[in-house]
Amino acid sequence: MTPSSDSDGQAKVADLTSDIKFAMLTTVDADGELVSRPMQHQEVEGDGDLWFFSSRDSRKVSHVRANPHVAVTLASTSSWVSINGSAEVVEDVQKAKDLWSAGMEAWFPQGPEDDSIVLIKVSGETAEYWDTPGGRVATVLSLVKAKVTGERYSGGDNEKVELGADS
Repeated sequence: MTPSSDSDGQAKVADLTSDIKFAMLTTVDADGELVSRPMQHQEVEGDGDLWFFSSRDSRKVSHVRANPHVAVTLASTSSWVSINGSAEVVEDVQKAKDLWSAGMEAWFPQGPEDDSIVLIKVSGETAEYWDTPGGRVATVLSLVKAKVTGERYSGGDNEKVELGADS
């Protein structure tokens, strides 16, 4: 599948990801192994960039500093998004304050000015999404229709999208 580069695709990715609060962030460790962990993203920018809070001394931060290639996957009951891109560790107290939410206090009780906090910015390069408008009900009806008619299941919208300002 060749990625499209239209702004509608970027907007669709941003819309789908903004509604899903938890993601799996996948990094590459020193041995070249993929390591995934759940993360709560704080913001999705219009071009598909995502922001996460992290501890400065975490494994994920050392992974990103050594190899910035990352993947982020997000899922809801009716849509799935996979983002491929690069990450950077950002030390910006003002940005941390801007992104801060009460939910972050569970992980960082000292607040956004704590020196142990850094941000991870994931700049998406490509994304692929699968979206089933109508959610579960539409999916069940489509599955029943496929079974009854003998036609292959058509699972909704699927598109690969180029992300970023250069597309």
